[in-house]
Amino acid sequence: MNKIFFTFFLIGFFGVSYAQTSPKPTLDKGGKELNNYSNNRNDTLSRGSAKSTSNKSIKNKDAKITDYLIISHKNDTTFVDTTLTIQKEYKYNYLRKDEFNLMPFSNIGQTYNTLSQDFESISLMPEFGARARHFNYMEIEDINYYHVPTPLTELMYKSAFEQGQLLDAFFTVNTSKQFNFSIAYKGMRSLGNYQHILTSTGNFRFTSSYKTKNRKYSANLHFVSQDLFNEENGGLTDENVLFFESNEEDFYDRGVLEVNFQDAQNILKGKRFYINQKYNIVTKKDSISNNNLNVTHIMSLKDKSYLFEQAIQNDFFGTGFKSSNLRDRVTLEELSNQLQLNYSNDIVGDVQFNVSHTNYNYGYDKLVILNGSAITNRLKGDVLAVGGKYKKQIKGFNLQGELGANVSGDFNGNFLKAAASYKLNNDLYASAQINHNAVAPNYNAQLYQSDYANYNWKTQFNTVKTQQLSLNIKSQKLVNLTLDLTTINDFVYFAKNETDSLVKPFQNDKTITYLRLKVNKEIKYRNFALNNTIMYQNVKDENEVYNVPQVITRNTLYYSNHVFKKAMYLQTGITFNYFTAYKMNAYDPLLAEFYTQNDQEFGGFPRLDFFVNAKIRQTRIYIKAEHFNAAFTGRDYFSAPNTPFRDFKVRFGVVWNFFL
Repeated sequence: MNKIFFTFFLIGFFGVSYAQTSPKPTLDKGGKELNNYSNNRNDTLSRGSAKSTSNKSIKNKDAKITDYLIISHKNDTTFVDTTLTIQKEYKYNYLRKDEFNLMPFSNIGQTYNTLSQDFESISLMPEFGARARHFNYMEIEDINYYHVPTPLTELMYKSAFEQGQLLDAFFTVNTSKQFNFSIAYKGMRSLGNYQHILTSTGNFRFTSSYKTKNRKYSANLHFVSQDLFNEENGGLTDENVLFFESNEEDFYDRGVLEVNFQDAQNILKGKRFYINQKYNIVTKKDSISNNNLNVTHIMSLKDKSYLFEQAIQNDFFGTGFKSSNLRDRVTLEELSNQLQLNYSNDIVGDVQFNVSHTNYNYGYDKLVILNGSAITNRLKGDVLAVGGKYKKQIKGFNLQGELGANVSGDFNGNFLKAAASYKLNNDLYASAQINHNAVAPNYNAQLYQSDYANYNWKTQFNTVKTQQLSLNIKSQKLVNLTLDLTTINDFVYFAKNETDSLVKPFQNDKTITYLRLKVNKEIKYRNFALNNTIMYQNVKDENEVYNVPQVITRNTLYYSNHVFKKAMYLQTGITFNYFTAYKMNAYDPLLAEFYTQNDQEFGGFPRLDFFVNAKIRQTRIYIKAEHFNAAFTGRDYFSAPNTPFRDFKVRFGVVWNFFL
């Protein structure tokens, strides 16, 4: 908690010390900002020699909102958006992402049950494991870089569930045209309404960007340190599930419901250093043939650990090697280097050749002997991979291709991705894509060790092979549509063993065919709008190891308008969430993984949220009555077997930008 308040104070101090009014935007009827602040594009930083230090003299009236750039790890560039839209409402949550395909647990900072999954992948290396802890774990693609004419601060706050809060604080500045850095921290702590489900998480990020004046050399780097802590209780006991569903007044206080245990916890920790540096050998300015040749080096060094602890052995996980102080800790150290040669030409297009080397060391600091056989405690080695990319604009078509393959090492892996897009007119955009990927199963499915006897294995699974064909159509006037068909071979999953009903990894010997159709359309009438997102899913799976709901829907009816002589922009409405009943995956807190179960169906319950959002200058205020129908539509809402979803709760928060 001290980290949260210290970060809030530090970044808030920057904001107060330098605070001044941002360039005042003009709003259209929908509350969106029109970029008409000034036609003068003079650089703000050239004014830094001014003698006066008053707020009035250091204001940059020439800066536009479009000058505050956000750059992704793929060098895709957008700018800061301070508007209030329905998409902002969907993303105002713990993950700061749209949770359409996720079913959250009762307390924020816990995990999510996945209702729909995209199997598109270009990975050549297995994942760490403990995937249920990774929803808020920030990967390389989640880190952005910045270029701003004046210092920029963003503060995000949201209330939690009992004795806690969520804060995400961010600050970035360009010390010159060539150098930018940013610092951010997202901290959260929430006690929760049930016994022993306290959560406490922290995500620290530091980024930096640099380029020389002649633009020959440029680099983006970041450092990330993360810790995600959860108390675990194994869910309600079977008897107390009935008490919860009974809707009796004695159990309105969820703290009286009995859980399976109250002495376990797990924590995922990780640190990562990343640098992407490029040197331009030949630029378009140097050649009349418009050639561009550069060498790029990408390095990623990551250190991750996952720890599960329990004070007393519990039969929930089976027999233990010892009766108390059970402790399972696994680590992964991975160093990856990629060298790219990029060439672009107006005739040929953009071509890349790359070679990668990865050194990995995954495992435990102890050796387990089970049934007279020793289980190795380490998976370590080196993997060498080669690959390439291609991109070309041919008239109205944009063609892209990417491939890669491991050529040496213990892990087999390869991928192929090809895409084509075409803009038919100013409103209609269509694209198609094919993706093939073969990759080794996650590390924890290959090797696991525990103080619980059942959770020890060393497997020899085949690579998991996926093929996906997708079609996308985007049109504001018509509809946004996504259709994809995926086949999965040698799918690896967790499930309970038939002999002892304890969780183990398995590999499916049948082909899974997975179809998804997602449609989004917003209908507007004056100041009212109805935003609809519907997804249909169909799975052909003889062994029933991959289960998803057939239909997921989210429908929002809302009203938007300027009020108080346009001093405030108001947005209010009701959101309806629903998914059909299906055999929902269960959660294993020791592995921090979901596992397949085919005994019970869950779902088929509505979730209604009422929200009132407002924007005053650069401040967005959010108030929401979450799941307000809980008391009158039945107590049949679950996030996983034996794990109820959250009850009715009013929560509020704010997002505040300072343009210094």
